[in-house]
Amino acid sequence: MRVLLTGGAGYIGSHTALVLLENGLDIVVLDNLDNSNPESLRRVEELTGRQAPLIVGDCTDEKTVASVFEQFRPDAVIHFAGLKAVGESVQKPLNYYQNNLDATMTLCRVMPKYDCRVLVFSSSATVYGTNQKMPLREDFPTGCTNPYGWTKWISERILTDVAAADPTRSFVLLRYFNPIGAHESGRIGEDPSGIPNNLMPFICQVASGKLDHLRVFGNDYPTRDGTGERDYIHVMDLAEGHLAALNYAKHHSGVEIFNLGTGTPYSVLDIVSSFEKANGVKIPYEITPRRPGDIAVCYADATRARDLLHWTAQRDLTAMCKDAWNWQKQNPNGY
Repeated sequence: MRVLLTGGAGYIGSHTALVLLENGLDIVVLDNLDNSNPESLRRVEELTGRQAPLIVGDCTDEKTVASVFEQFRPDAVIHFAGLKAVGESVQKPLNYYQNNLDATMTLCRVMPKYDCRVLVFSSSATVYGTNQKMPLREDFPTGCTNPYGWTKWISERILTDVAAADPTRSFVLLRYFNPIGAHESGRIGEDPSGIPNNLMPFICQVASGKLDHLRVFGNDYPTRDGTGERDYIHVMDLAEGHLAALNYAKHHSGVEIFNLGTGTPYSVLDIVSSFEKANGVKIPYEITPRRPGDIAVCYADATRARDLLHWTAQRDLTAMCKDAWNWQKQNPNGY
């Protein structure tokens, strides 16, 4: 089986590429390298001893996408490609809507021309909006608080409608929670540009001395220690979830939605404490005001993924913290 990974040179994409190659699948990656580095795929090849061919191009360009299908004839697509910064999406909504939705629609148009019916879509827990009831189930109401989230929600809607119009299609929509960590080798990991938006890379840069201290946004939430609680999942568990989704999609048609998370909420201070214990490094932090739009608690009910995909997260918080720090130490300036 040959799989096209759009955006496959990025953080989650490169770890998924590695898992697919280790499990005997062939891959090709289409990535415009806007927020990724081809070195990630060179290292995937080094770790697996197998080829991870990269086509540099944009998933929104129909001619480019068609040429990749013409040359490689993939049997399935895992669609990671997209802009992904929440704050930037608020400042540049049109960029996000045009890029993320065009990419999804382009794939939907090109795939049937090459008899490719299987697609796994990289969605997000942001589609649950401000649901207060936890844990979040796939049948809960949806709605978003920012343009990035809406691009995921609308892409889900597009894929659902396309599959309804063509019953031969098989689409799996994966709603990620909070991926952290890195491959245990330390050779591939999360490589944010500039000051990180996400908690774990920020902690790692504080630990390495690149940043002075961590800012904790709010300590007055109705949680155990007053800081926000989230469902953090090891990126390798997430990558293995894509393989499980692919195996499921091959034997089904229509649309299925799955949460990929651990089902356990950890607070910001839980992460700080676990990182310090796992790695023997002190993380100085200061409490700052809440960020607008942040909710107190967000975690998954991953029962459907367990029952239908036969997938559950295997790695604990200690492994997430150790692997993230191992990557940071080996790659202080990223790739």
